[in-house]
Amino acid sequence: MMINRSLLFNISASVVAFGLGVQNGVCQVTNVKPLVTDLYTADPSAHVFNGKIYIYPSHDIEADVPQDDEGGHFQMRDYHVYSMDKIGGKVTDHGVALDVKDVPWADKQMWAPDAAFKNGTYYLYFPVKDKEGVFRMGVATSKSPTGPFKAEPEPMKGSYSIDPAVFTDTDGKSYMYLGGIWGGQLQRWHTGKYDKTLMTDLGKGHENEPALSAKVAVMSDDMLSFAEPLKDVQILDENGKPILASDNKRRFFEGAWMHKYNGKYYFSYSTGDSHLLCYAEGTNPYGPFTYKGVIMNPVEGWTTHHSIVEVQGKWYIFYHDAALSGKTHLRNVKVRELLRDSNGDIKTINP
Repeated sequence: MMINRSLLFNISASVVAFGLGVQNGVCQVTNVKPLVTDLYTADPSAHVFNGKIYIYPSHDIEADVPQDDEGGHFQMRDYHVYSMDKIGGKVTDHGVALDVKDVPWADKQMWAPDAAFKNGTYYLYFPVKDKEGVFRMGVATSKSPTGPFKAEPEPMKGSYSIDPAVFTDTDGKSYMYLGGIWGGQLQRWHTGKYDKTLMTDLGKGHENEPALSAKVAVMSDDMLSFAEPLKDVQILDENGKPILASDNKRRFFEGAWMHKYNGKYYFSYSTGDSHLLCYAEGTNPYGPFTYKGVIMNPVEGWTTHHSIVEVQGKWYIFYHDAALSGKTHLRNVKVRELLRDSNGDIKTINP
């Protein structure tokens, strides 16, 4: 049977609400609009606090720095917080929540942040390079989800690399997942000590070894530090073997996120140089996690980074692309519905 694609598009567009399209298998016929267009925003960490949606993205700027494998062209200097009463509703910019100049130990490159709430306090976690050019995790606090946030005077002890994601389980325990290779410097900590000579992956001869792992640790009760040393987040293939470093369509690169659905833990992440958002499933927040599939195929732009959140009984994925600027370091945040099959497996999105 032949399908009139233009007719299908018109029908789909007529039922789209805020760019959330009709899914048919792994296809979505849709034109998702950016949530914010007056600034460039990326790496959106979305949360629901007190029934309202809050988005904590990075803030892209044009710094006229040449592109390189270490992300030198990503020169973000501050964070804005955005809120929405509902998906498809008005997006409110609450202004600068934290600036690099107000973090005593920080030098530059305020990359993808995350936020959490506990004990009446909101916590903003952020990676930024210190005065020696090493990425560390900072934490700042506020009594409001929109800030302004006041940074702690020192980075989190034992922290390194990028992309913090804090998940609070149903038992009240909070876990931070972190890490990113190449510019995120995770590979430089492979031996337990910082080795500046490791620039991207571990190098030749390591292709058939297990891939570098994201890290995880339980947070202390005050949410300002780790309660234990960082541990590896192991991703296994369908045969129970670790994903290999050479498997760049499935191995972890950066952008970890954790969510729980029907009692299972879904660890999702970016594959970086193969530009996919993938996920693995487990029965414990520490893992191990078994690789399940692709959440989202490549967007326009080199980077891909996301968060997944439940809003009023439906699940949504917040992500970014470079469709407006055409430049990989000037991105815009978007949102669309995340759909699953009857087994809870996530359906692949073609953006």
